[in-house]
Amino acid sequence: MNKQHLFFKVLTICTLSLYAQKNESDVWKNYKKAKQNHTEALLPDFSYAGYKYSDVPIPHNNFKVFNVVDFGANPNDTNSDKSAIKKAIAAAEKNKMGVVFFPKGKYYINTQSDDIEPITITSSNIILRGEGDHKNESVLFFERDLPPKDPKKLYSSPSAIETKSKGSDKLLTKVISDSKRETHNITVQDASKIKKGDWVILKMVNNDKNLITYDTKPLVVEPEWTKILNIGVLVNERHQVASIKGNKITFVEPIHYDVQKKHDWKIYSYAHTQNIGIENIRFEGNWTKKFVHHRSAQDDGGWSILKMSRTVNSWVKDCTFKNVSHAVGFSQAAYSTALNIKIEGNIGHSSVNAGGGSTGILLAKIIDSAGMHHAVGVGGGSTTATVVWRSKYPANTSFESHASQPRCTLFDNIEGGFFAGRAGGARQSLPNHGRYLVLWNYKELDAPETNFKFVATDSWYWRIVPPIIVGFHGAGTTFKQDEVQIAESIGTPVQPESLFEEQLKLRLGSLPKWLKTYQ
Repeated sequence: MNKQHLFFKVLTICTLSLYAQKNESDVWKNYKKAKQNHTEALLPDFSYAGYKYSDVPIPHNNFKVFNVVDFGANPNDTNSDKSAIKKAIAAAEKNKMGVVFFPKGKYYINTQSDDIEPITITSSNIILRGEGDHKNESVLFFERDLPPKDPKKLYSSPSAIETKSKGSDKLLTKVISDSKRETHNITVQDASKIKKGDWVILKMVNNDKNLITYDTKPLVVEPEWTKILNIGVLVNERHQVASIKGNKITFVEPIHYDVQKKHDWKIYSYAHTQNIGIENIRFEGNWTKKFVHHRSAQDDGGWSILKMSRTVNSWVKDCTFKNVSHAVGFSQAAYSTALNIKIEGNIGHSSVNAGGGSTGILLAKIIDSAGMHHAVGVGGGSTTATVVWRSKYPANTSFESHASQPRCTLFDNIEGGFFAGRAGGARQSLPNHGRYLVLWNYKELDAPETNFKFVATDSWYWRIVPPIIVGFHGAGTTFKQDEVQIAESIGTPVQPESLFEEQLKLRLGSLPKWLKTYQ
């Protein structure tokens, strides 16, 4: 390399470095300083989201293999394989671990001869694994839809495959001191029933008027918001115990809500499974009609495929979903991951979401080319600390935020539509999203709006507590100052490019190698 080329290379590096420094987010600088000084940051710490806190890659477990063909499945004919699949799962569960394996071929489920019950997984260490998610590889075809459990509730159709826990949550003790958000410690009345490594639920339900105001301000709480008014503010954070000293409990992950003992916080045991994986499978429904929201149970959920309920450190990875109502939902789950998921075919109700009071779910590299009515996002039950990372959907749809008190959600490096009215949620369950909705380097694909509203004036169903918006760009949308907590660098992306990656890097000292392959 000659001196001139070396000079220009050094000049380019210096220019890029100065540009990065110039465009480094002030909100990010605040976060770094707060971490250094052990003070409260503006941003939540999202770095713990995902399987084993995203510290390590999702494993390829070499459990004993239970091949569905050996249990009576016959791929590529049109006879039902549902019974064989159930038998293979039962055998793996009896073994206390196992890989339920689907060799290449098309497997028929929920045919006319089948029952209308879901396929369930109720034990830990069970993997459903195929040989690939392309159309000529391992295909699970769901011929019929499952009807709603309650015909009056169109959304009540079960998922075709569900994980469940056999146990139930039990009250363990009360919280007796205050703790600030983004800290790790609480003090309880009696920690004798709790030990290091336990998974617990930090829970509060309280309809104190001042608490409701704190939770929703500056929104005006409307009389029709009956759930938060009558039942109260609900917080359902799931945590693992790192250590116990006397009655002081330290969690591995940060608390994301200000804990005040006067609001009657409690600690419950958390009934769950763990290490359940769904990988390398193509799921095809038989939903081919033109989607109409809330027209029928088929539109709303008949071909819902996977529900990952009450599971920890679990995953759905390298799977494709075609012609479905709802691809993947996490419910009452914790620190689990959906990674490299593709959604194709006909438009259905929703793509991939975290709901039901889940905590720390990572929805990563979700590519929704179908353009589901509700794009990737969050549901209710006080779902907390969800990260939606490097995902894409078309301009005709927007993110989901389905009311019932989701909080602390990060949409990080999203590319897709952005408009009101697709979040979802019943009027009585509003607002659509609570405190600490963070949009980081979101690239909008649809038409721009001037002074975008997070509080609709022409509708009752779009109400979001002022979010933090940093590096929003693409179409040219602007925001109303009184409806955002922070709006920084609108129109221009910021550094760091990914908030999740940089928070993880700051916590661990370096970015995990597995994550670099998906950047």
